[in-house]
Amino acid sequence: MKGLILLSVAIAIIPLFLVVANVVVEGLPAISSGFFTGIPPSPLAGYGGILNGIEGSLLMVGMGTLIAVPLGVGAGIYFSEWPESRLSFLSSFTNDVLAEFPTIVIGLFVYALVVAPTRTFSAVAGALALAIIELPIIARTTEESLKIVPITLREASMALGIPRWKTIFRVVISTGKSGLATGILLGIARATGETAPLIVTAGYLNYPPTGLFQQTGSIPYIIYNFGTAGYPNWITVAWGAALVLVAFMLILNLSVKFFIGRKSTGVRAEI
Repeated sequence: MKGLILLSVAIAIIPLFLVVANVVVEGLPAISSGFFTGIPPSPLAGYGGILNGIEGSLLMVGMGTLIAVPLGVGAGIYFSEWPESRLSFLSSFTNDVLAEFPTIVIGLFVYALVVAPTRTFSAVAGALALAIIELPIIARTTEESLKIVPITLREASMALGIPRWKTIFRVVISTGKSGLATGILLGIARATGETAPLIVTAGYLNYPPTGLFQQTGSIPYIIYNFGTAGYPNWITVAWGAALVLVAFMLILNLSVKFFIGRKSTGVRAEI
């Protein structure tokens, strides 16, 4: 049985190694110092760079995370600490439904909400779409992280006369903070790789963004747009952008495993 389990593990990770190896082989020819500081090239004009996509992705993912983190953590706390509430039950169910929504539908919603009234694609619209994508992931992970905190810790804190709100923030969250950080990083990783919602919200700009209410390029959009073009140099740039994106995702996930996962979940509450 142990041999069968190990074989299953090996088969499961083979696609990962094949994808990563393919991206590395195809993307390395495009990587250079100019790849991170230049703008995408015109057809048949060399490899160029993806500075517009890097800055655009950082801008939109950053703004989306600033929106999603407080809302998601707050919702997760409510789901965990007040599960008997009917509103908590309905909200938790709605959060699960939102997590399964096709991201293109979220993009179309933001298009109708922001892009259509303003008549322009923008970084703000893209960030809002990414925030909606991150929100249910952060909320659900926060809820599950706080649920594993022993109920005895809550009871002991409140038995000492500590208010419930302070117990939640100084004991419960302090104990489950590793799970909270994991959820935030997973939400960021999910948003960073999204393409469909950005097509209908942020549009594309071949230069680094100079404002929040203008079209903004992103790494996933460069991969989609250049990878489907018929120009060899554009396809190479797309592979290079894919390599940068995969490297970022791997670093993010490894950070979760090796830095957050190794921390002790012992209580360190200062009451």
